[in-house]
Amino acid sequence: MAERTDSDTTRRSERSRRAIYDSALELVGETGYGKLTIEAIAAHAGVGKQTIYRWWPSKADVLLEAFLDAAGRAADEGGGAALPDTGDIVADLRTVLRATVDEFNDPVFEAPYRALAAEGIANAGLGAEVTAKILEPRLRLFEQRLSAAAEAGQIASDVDPRMAVELIVAPLAQRWLRRTGPLDHIYADTLIDLALRGIGPRRV
Repeated sequence: MAERTDSDTTRRSERSRRAIYDSALELVGETGYGKLTIEAIAAHAGVGKQTIYRWWPSKADVLLEAFLDAAGRAADEGGGAALPDTGDIVADLRTVLRATVDEFNDPVFEAPYRALAAEGIANAGLGAEVTAKILEPRLRLFEQRLSAAAEAGQIASDVDPRMAVELIVAPLAQRWLRRTGPLDHIYADTLIDLALRGIGPRRV
């Protein structure tokens, strides 16, 4: 009988982990978060439920890691997570906010993102993780780009970058969460135009 090596075990573990990620994302889209179970994820992935419990304490943790993995792979395929800096703040913000709209509308991301957002309200620990691992890194990238725009004189120098970011992204998130209207590129462009009227260079 062939002897198992560490590399064989690592490959099997990676295959199992990938199957669990894919199953969690697929099932939450099919059944919703409320009906999602560790048992269902395990059966769909072809692994024992104890394998999942050995790596994650709850279905929320599985889903969060699966979402982060999918988002990371999408960012890699798109050339990285950094915001573009072409020197044109309007064009750069439009590029990023349109991509955010596309992500929110992508079935691969929408169902798990909604599930994590909703569960994060009831589960403070998960909510903090979602903020730290998903929201905060993106907000910091926006802040860095707006700070560069302020230095270039494209927005007012006294604007608080975090407040400016929230002015742009909060209405987008609200419309997506509450489904209060169409979430499309036109809406994203309009948000940017309105925000930049408020934070643009001061006219003397």
